[in-house]
Amino acid sequence: MFEAVDRLPVAEEHRAGYKRDLYKHWNKGLNATDGCDTRKEVILSEAVEGPQVAAGCKLTGGVWRSAYDDVVVTDAGRLDVDHFVPLAEVYDSERSPWSAARREAYANDQGSPDTLIAVSAASNRSKTDKDPAEWLPSAGSYHCTYAATWVGTKLRWDLAVDEAERQALLGLAEDCPTTTVVYEPAP
Repeated sequence: MFEAVDRLPVAEEHRAGYKRDLYKHWNKGLNATDGCDTRKEVILSEAVEGPQVAAGCKLTGGVWRSAYDDVVVTDAGRLDVDHFVPLAEVYDSERSPWSAARREAYANDQGSPDTLIAVSAASNRSKTDKDPAEWLPSAGSYHCTYAATWVGTKLRWDLAVDEAERQALLGLAEDCPTTTVVYEPAP
């Protein structure tokens, strides 16, 4: 993981001008005819036991495991679909301003299993828009995977890290010597 962290450019963050609605999210998803938006498609893809899907993509039943806090969730309504690297953090980390199309592509990225993740609403709300220097999942067994996924997502989307974030990632890399970062550059 050290090599991957070293590939991340270091730059100061720039929050001025950020608005969540710059990132059009929960579009029609991969299958525009199934009635499920990106959010619901992620929830369906991450089910440990699949829910029943009714008209309008209404989900009932099903079981999920929230990786951030290792909680079993049995009601899709108690899940959030988290942007692994939060939208505000993406904005802070853009190396040059993104187009509206690129922002929408990130906000709905199902081309990687790592950009979006279904987690308990409580764990996502505790994370908000924090980076690994400010927040780590309460499930300590997930820290190495979390760090590798964060780094892979930043590399996939050519995003920078600030110095505090880089130091936190290097510390996690030290704790995770066998963890590998896997990613494909975003189209």
